[in-house]
Amino acid sequence: MSLPRTPSQTVGPYLAIAMRWTDGAFVVPEGTQGAFWIRGRLLDGAGEAVDDGVIETWQPDPDGRFPTQPDAAPFRGYGRSPTDANGEWGLLTLKPGRIADAGGASAAPYLSAAIFARGLLKPAWTRIYFGDESDANDADSVLASVPAERRHTLIAAPADDGYRLDIRLQGPDETVFFDV
Repeated sequence: MSLPRTPSQTVGPYLAIAMRWTDGAFVVPEGTQGAFWIRGRLLDGAGEAVDDGVIETWQPDPDGRFPTQPDAAPFRGYGRSPTDANGEWGLLTLKPGRIADAGGASAAPYLSAAIFARGLLKPAWTRIYFGDESDANDADSVLASVPAERRHTLIAAPADDGYRLDIRLQGPDETVFFDV
């Protein structure tokens, strides 16, 4: 007798088949002036490491231009980092420039992020803001729409080599995810 797969078994460790590539964690090459690491851990609802997840990010360059814009600097703007056995992920990037939000106001610098992990049939979408941009964060319309007691789940703290933000899929301090 064979039982059907449960939802938590439908997407899983086999993400590695097509989701990883050698330089995926390098949004910019090592040695790029102003580059820093943004790192964290991907955790499940019990606070355990998710060892087969992928964090994917998109962002504009430091001047707020996306790679597809004609006047953009040579900049990939896209990164993909698998998690390791401890749930650790990391991306080498530059701080994105400010762009206009849907209402035309200037949004705080942020990375758009998609989280892929076992049990998720679709990616979970979030943003990663920067803890040293408090004035810009205070004026950001999307961040302002998040209840004040949950905003910290979107703000990466400065660290020795860049920034750090743990992403929690469920449970206490669950990261805020957006319906995209």
